[in-house]
Amino acid sequence: MNDAVMVERLLDLRNSLDELMADGRILQTDANFVAGQSRTREQATMHPLSYIASLRLDDQMAPGKPLDEQRLSEWMADKAGLELVHIDPLKINAADVTEVMSYAFAKRHGILCVKLTSETIEVACKQPFMVDWVPQLEHVARRQVKRVFAMPSDIERYMVEFYTLSKSISGASGMAGPSSVTNFEQLLELGALKDPEANDQHIVNIVDWLLQYAFDQRASDIHIEPRREVGRMRFRIDGILHQVYELPAAITNAVTSRLKILGRMNVAEKRKPQDGRIKTKRPDGNEVELRLSTLPTAFGEKLVMRIFDPEVLLRSFSELGLTGDDYQRWQSMVSQPHGIVLVTGPTGSGKTTTLYSSLKQLATSEVNVSTIEDPIEMVEEAFNQTQVQQNIGLDFAAGVRTLMRQDPDIVMVGEIRDLETAQMAIQAALTGHLVISTLHTNDAPTGITRLLDLGVPSYLLRSSVLGIMAQRLVRMLCPHCKEETAVDQDVWQQLVSPWKVSPPKALYQPVGCLECRNTGYLGRQGIYEIMPLSETLQALIDDKCDLMELRKLSMREGMRTLRLSGAQKVAQGLTTIEEVLRVAPPVDTQR
Repeated sequence: MNDAVMVERLLDLRNSLDELMADGRILQTDANFVAGQSRTREQATMHPLSYIASLRLDDQMAPGKPLDEQRLSEWMADKAGLELVHIDPLKINAADVTEVMSYAFAKRHGILCVKLTSETIEVACKQPFMVDWVPQLEHVARRQVKRVFAMPSDIERYMVEFYTLSKSISGASGMAGPSSVTNFEQLLELGALKDPEANDQHIVNIVDWLLQYAFDQRASDIHIEPRREVGRMRFRIDGILHQVYELPAAITNAVTSRLKILGRMNVAEKRKPQDGRIKTKRPDGNEVELRLSTLPTAFGEKLVMRIFDPEVLLRSFSELGLTGDDYQRWQSMVSQPHGIVLVTGPTGSGKTTTLYSSLKQLATSEVNVSTIEDPIEMVEEAFNQTQVQQNIGLDFAAGVRTLMRQDPDIVMVGEIRDLETAQMAIQAALTGHLVISTLHTNDAPTGITRLLDLGVPSYLLRSSVLGIMAQRLVRMLCPHCKEETAVDQDVWQQLVSPWKVSPPKALYQPVGCLECRNTGYLGRQGIYEIMPLSETLQALIDDKCDLMELRKLSMREGMRTLRLSGAQKVAQGLTTIEEVLRVAPPVDTQR
């Protein structure tokens, strides 16, 4: 719609209902119902589309589906002749867009800058038929304004978030000197202002925003990385890192210091790596734990926070993706009274989640479950947890040795890293305890050769190891937007090789929508390779164990490789071939 010939009018509840009724989206009875509702003070200040969406009326153009805010926004954008945009905070530089106009101006007109170029300003508006602010903004910014429409609730939310964050960064920047480079390049700035304090209110606000933002975006890790002039914040979401924000170097250092204080770490020590923990709450009241790790780099301390959400760590096996035959095999291994069960995979492959979920199931009132971990990932009341402390000689081996005098039934060893720990774990398994632990190997059969390489005698492995499970995490297709696609026979065969498995009639591909932040993927599940140690497999374990023969025999006995496990999820329309190939190693069965 041409702004020059537009007749300005304010969008209110009455005319919104009339237009929805005229377009056949709601019935007369619906309009009368909404108009007759008594509204609270909060509801009276809501945007008319947001209020109508909150009542969940039936969309007469799409039977069975409610008129939510997304549908109403699509309808309004079409009527106003504007492009509908989704405000993705990960793709917007809040510092830049908030400099275009003041908060008072944005609030008064219900607008928010969402994109900025050298020639244009893209502005999302809540009132699509009001354009009196456009000439003022073009005059001040000296750029052409492009109006777009966005969900009113998003504009209101991010207007507050962006301007609050920008104000905090601006306030902290006013205290900082021109440079704050440390360690590798120390630069003396004469007459410079002091760096912002870690407990300054501006820094506190930035840290609070950062944590809340990470929870909202389903991040599993937060990275704060110092650079020469600026610091970068990145989130890992569904296994992929996303750039979030850039801060001046001095503010980055102050944010790191603030987080070190919260994690009870030594703020003055910047030369050594440190570990810490923070326990906080989401807005919904659920507790969340964060594990902090610092690392000295050329331009200051790099800080990584791993987010441990109890809802994620303690999940049902169906939510983890462990179902069918794989679930039965895993249950048969961990339900044994004694022996050792190993979970293998690289860092970030979901081993901890599998262990905690299994232990939670096993930790009944009749058994004593004890763990030795480095570090304790999440405090769980159902079992007794011990933290490794190398500085006082409490390592994994010493911890297991002590646990044996604590009358345990089930012992979880965080990781087998050396021969002493492996020997203690196996000794515990041989003396009538169930031991669960992890290894870092590519697949299940390699777990046996890794223990042999550590120096564990083969006869101990034959008599103690119940089985090994390797796992990876794959991103799941977004159920809201995935689309059917044709099967590429060659790529399918690459996935299921060396088996000759017929492909499904159709596969699905990622598309991208609001629910999945336009990635096409939403959440992750595990793919598993489970190798129970049968008598025939035990017979192959000797000091010169042939890995290829071990792998071939385990496959003949029914072990599905990681790629074949992934192929099942591909055939079910849960993920893609490319995603499985990305995380699962190829199967080598050739000598």
